[in-house]
Amino acid sequence: MTKQSLPSMDCPWGFLDGIKVAVDPWFWALCLSDMRWLRNQVVAPFTEELVFRACMLPMLVPCAGPSRAIFTCPLFFGVAHFHHVIELLRFRQGTISGIFLSAVFQFSYTAVFGAYTAFIFLRTGHLAGPVLCHSFCNYMGFPALSTALEHPHRLIVLSFYVLGVLLFLLLLFPMTDPHFYGWPTPICSLDSTQPGSLCS
Repeated sequence: MTKQSLPSMDCPWGFLDGIKVAVDPWFWALCLSDMRWLRNQVVAPFTEELVFRACMLPMLVPCAGPSRAIFTCPLFFGVAHFHHVIELLRFRQGTISGIFLSAVFQFSYTAVFGAYTAFIFLRTGHLAGPVLCHSFCNYMGFPALSTALEHPHRLIVLSFYVLGVLLFLLLLFPMTDPHFYGWPTPICSLDSTQPGSLCS
């Protein structure tokens, strides 16, 4: 397979090439001079997590409890991304039904992602985790499932997708154990009810 015929999800770089780029100061200077990169990787993750996790969760937890707050907060986060619909409609970038379906899809995955980062913030009590996850998610984008299905080694690729999901689910609670981060975490101490399994 030549370099030109590589599927879009295959990276022609090796692991060491990636490390060299990551430690190259010119690479970071280029990134820091790109306003879109700054918006997507720094400003948006920090400001959105500050507002929707660090500010909103402490207000929701005393009223709704930790579990309900984790699933309520992302609804606001998802709605906050509807401005993309206005942009698409304004610049006529698609049909109305296509734009609507895109908005529903984006709302769905931003709400799920918001629940995940709310969970991290609740369990760790730190904003750094959600901000880094948000930045990483913005960088990686939505998984290229259609490309994985077309990959010549799709069984291997899909197996790693499944393995990743299983490891994620298996390690979610152990890696966010509040005892690692100074139990009880500040957000859990706001819960007026008996702390549930999310806070312990």
